[in-house]
Amino acid sequence: MPTSRRAVFAGTALAVTMVLSGCGSDEQDGASGEGASESAPQAKLLNKVPMAKVSEMAGAMGMWATDKNFVKADLKKIVGYPLDGGVAQWTVPLGGELCWSSPEPTKDGLIAVVFENDKEDPAVCTEVGLVDLKRGKLLWQKQAMEDGSEQMFDEVTIGGGTVAAGGTAGTAGWTISGRPLWAPDSDQRCPADAYAGSEQKMIAVRDCGTTDNPRLKVQTVNPRTRAAKSTFSLPAGTENVHVVSTDPLVLAADNGKAQGGSGVSSFLSVDDSAARGRLLAKVNATGGKYGKYDPDCPATEVTDCKQLAVSKKANALYLSTDESSGSEADNDIVAIDLKTGKPTSTVEGTEDGALTPIGLDPSGKVLAYQESNRYSEEGGAVWRIDPQAKKKTKLQQNSPASYELESNFDIGDSRMLYANRRLYLGGDNVSEPSSTTKAKDRPLAAVFGSKG
Repeated sequence: MPTSRRAVFAGTALAVTMVLSGCGSDEQDGASGEGASESAPQAKLLNKVPMAKVSEMAGAMGMWATDKNFVKADLKKIVGYPLDGGVAQWTVPLGGELCWSSPEPTKDGLIAVVFENDKEDPAVCTEVGLVDLKRGKLLWQKQAMEDGSEQMFDEVTIGGGTVAAGGTAGTAGWTISGRPLWAPDSDQRCPADAYAGSEQKMIAVRDCGTTDNPRLKVQTVNPRTRAAKSTFSLPAGTENVHVVSTDPLVLAADNGKAQGGSGVSSFLSVDDSAARGRLLAKVNATGGKYGKYDPDCPATEVTDCKQLAVSKKANALYLSTDESSGSEADNDIVAIDLKTGKPTSTVEGTEDGALTPIGLDPSGKVLAYQESNRYSEEGGAVWRIDPQAKKKTKLQQNSPASYELESNFDIGDSRMLYANRRLYLGGDNVSEPSSTTKAKDRPLAAVFGSKG
């Protein structure tokens, strides 16, 4: 499998929604009473994407939705299906195994990918491409050279009209049209490790120290020239930093004491409106046996934190707790003010399965996935959380008939996406069936919803 990345779960990361349209704000659902509304459309398994047969684990990171297609990364390809799944409507072949993909598409339906070149031996992550999800087309494929050698990349993003790839070998950038903007430069002082992007912004993460003594800086930069507009220096002792959101700028820092494999010891809200970035608030993620909250960020990559959501409109960070604060619920959803770092509301979860934020709906309310329950043999569900009113409304209840299949999409190793009144579950890797799981119960992706 490709080096320099690991399996990930993606609820949301840099964007507040994960789809181009139709993120599930369906007002026909029963109105919430005080606390919760349990009535919801009953959903069934509509279709599955079968797992490709492989002899060893391979990358398939990425899952998206447009108004016409459900799109899933697969073994050496990206495939567009009807919204209900089924027969593929288009396929974008890649020249090798997928190493990384940008978690959220642009408003124009573009994603960036890094993949291997099977023509090389060994095949490594040297290819950068731009994919149009609306047309099902690879618009271009590029490489970056330094001293005559093709450079490897760990991740890629799109920000302010620039495609930026990064990794230990350096970074490279291209315009949306494919014109080169910069190439890796090993002689550059304090080079960027990687970038995080959104429609208008590009954030660079730089390490100006050493392996034993990192000195991390986060810069808001001009997407074309990389000129710094604002610079924020991370506290001493920070070993890794991830960009949770570019606007507002929210960081997830790891001082080496993150709990439960989350990769996060604290969240930092930063004002990047001036040349010198200013810390607005710090939210500690540690506490208890496994950590106070339940986010998940990759080990070293800058982007793709998940199991959380950020709202610019509400200026809030939404996190799930590791356990409930005194109730019988499995856990809670907490809203945190990004100016003060203090919780502003807590919405109690359910007794049927832990809730995990997977994004925001068009109205700004939190979408949360309720995991299936092996003990009661119940399917999972999707909830809309209103932090201000401290209420939750169930949008979809999956059938008990597929609880076992659903539970094979483990939180932490899978992606959950609610779009167009459907729940999509997808793995980030293609692998062999385990000794305890039948191949039919372990697809690469599954679609749940009401038919039509």
